[in-house]
Amino acid sequence: MERITVFCGSSLGTESIFEEQAYKLGKLLAEQNIELVYGGANVGLMGAIANGVLENQGKAIGVLPKFLQKVEIGHKNLTELILVETMHQRKTKMDELSDGIITLPGGFGTLEEFFEMLTWAQLGLHKKPVAILNTDGFYDDLLSLIQKMVDKEFLKQANQEMLIVSDNIEELLDKMKNYKAPAFGKWINKNEV
Repeated sequence: MERITVFCGSSLGTESIFEEQAYKLGKLLAEQNIELVYGGANVGLMGAIANGVLENQGKAIGVLPKFLQKVEIGHKNLTELILVETMHQRKTKMDELSDGIITLPGGFGTLEEFFEMLTWAQLGLHKKPVAILNTDGFYDDLLSLIQKMVDKEFLKQANQEMLIVSDNIEELLDKMKNYKAPAFGKWINKNEV
């Protein structure tokens, strides 16, 4: 993997471990020569992961919609900042640039980005690993809901198993590097969306 997209909050959250783990992930990406692709901001967990990469001589590429420049405050020291018009263009560009996706704690926007990438994987629009760094059990309730989706037959077990989850950064990256996309049939191809 040469580049990983990270979705995360533009806030720091209530627990210091969220910021610590975001920075640590950034540091580890730099140490493993994996470039960061992320939302482009210098605030919250987005700023923490970018700083973790940049302060350890790594490369960070930000993708930021122009209308969020003032709200999310673009990071000034990025390797590259790509400005786009819409949120959809942001996700599309982040997908084009990366070899895998990691989701850290965040709010509605983080979940929306995560689920779109996971859905694209389910539909076969990409074969990249999609992962959650479950820091301090932040996503435990979401993982329970996903299990309920399987139990109630709204989601196939094979699709649930596409999601990589760990609370350990090194383990998560190892699982992502060894990920093999499922070979089961797809409904559509990327040109049809």
